Amino acid sequence: MRISGRVSRRGFLRGVAFSGLTVAAEPWLAFAKDLDSGKLLLVGTQTDAPSSSKGIYAYRFEAGSGELQQIGLAVEAVDPTFLALAPDGRMVYSVNEVESSEGKAGGTVSSFTLDKRKASMRLVNEAFSKGGGPTHIAVDHTGRCVFAANYGGGSVASFAVGANGHLSEAVSFFQYSADAARQERKPHAHRVTVSPDNRFLLVNDLGLDEIHVYRLDAATAKLTPNDPLHWRATVGYGPRALQFHPNGRWAYCVNELKPTVNVLGWDSERGTLTTLQDISLVPQGYHGDAAPSDIVFDKEARFAYVASRLDDFMATFSVSPEDGRLTLLEHTSCGGKRPRHIALDPSGGWLLVANQDTDEIAVFARDKKTGRLAHTGKNFPLAKPQCLVFV
Repeated sequence: MRISGRVSRRGFLRGVAFSGLTVAAEPWLAFAKDLDSGKLLLVGTQTDAPSSSKGIYAYRFEAGSGELQQIGLAVEAVDPTFLALAPDGRMVYSVNEVESSEGKAGGTVSSFTLDKRKASMRLVNEAFSKGGGPTHIAVDHTGRCVFAANYGGGSVASFAVGANGHLSEAVSFFQYSADAARQERKPHAHRVTVSPDNRFLLVNDLGLDEIHVYRLDAATAKLTPNDPLHWRATVGYGPRALQFHPNGRWAYCVNELKPTVNVLGWDSERGTLTTLQDISLVPQGYHGDAAPSDIVFDKEARFAYVASRLDDFMATFSVSPEDGRLTLLEHTSCGGKRPRHIALDPSGGWLLVANQDTDEIAVFARDKKTGRLAHTGKNFPLAKPQCLVFV
């Protein structure tokens, strides 16, 4: 497929000029030596000019030292800005965050096989997302369904996974529109999240200040609107990211336009969300810019970490085991500019930050007892990193 025309973002969220850092666009090394001694990390990138990135890159991460070694270009791809790993680790899916493909309005989603030993990927096929600028992708817990949030198009699509990871045409598609009585902003679907029991799909709509909820038929990838269909955020909050607590009873919504986190109660039978807490990410009296991007939890869900762009910090929270509420522990620098995505390594001892505007991945040491972060001073160059996925 020929793909062109990257999605246009809000002016205040656009990147600064390319810093000049580059990475070798070599294919995976002839022998992925010592890969077993570390963990494989896949990094999705922005590839449109002036970025020099060519697709999805493979790294070996050493949990003993916090060192990140680039293996090479796992696969060439156009704007694979977000990735999702299948439950069995054999397939990787990505969005191609563009406005049109082969003359048709809408971006695409791609399916790849993953060879872990060689740290290489092979394209299986691409499917039209039916909406411009797909920005997030998710796989259900069975590995049979894939979902894409179209930011530019303000829509969501589901796909069935066939033999050898082949993606079907869109099984379900929902186009959103603004409620004039509520607000004038356009819909911008930004996140697709599968419920812990695999019965629902939740879609964060940053433009409409809503989370849409659908019932999922995992055998067919068909989505059916839930009743009620929406959880509604406070007008102007811009719900961007969503993460479920491991206990399945709480969900955490990161709001981009109003730098806050909503702790939400999740009713797994009815498919409904209830607001339990609205906590600010910025200090009292702060009037600068902030645009939170993502949230992650440690394995025990004792601590949560939220990245914020424009002001470029990480917020560390403790998580109450009784009611899931958050308590802010500290703010730290993100080690660069515009932290697009964050990930904890499998050992839980390190937090990695994809800093988009300084073209690097920053590594932080994490104290497992206190949850606090310390920048190691190790920043690894990569042009326009967007998404970090440990295999």
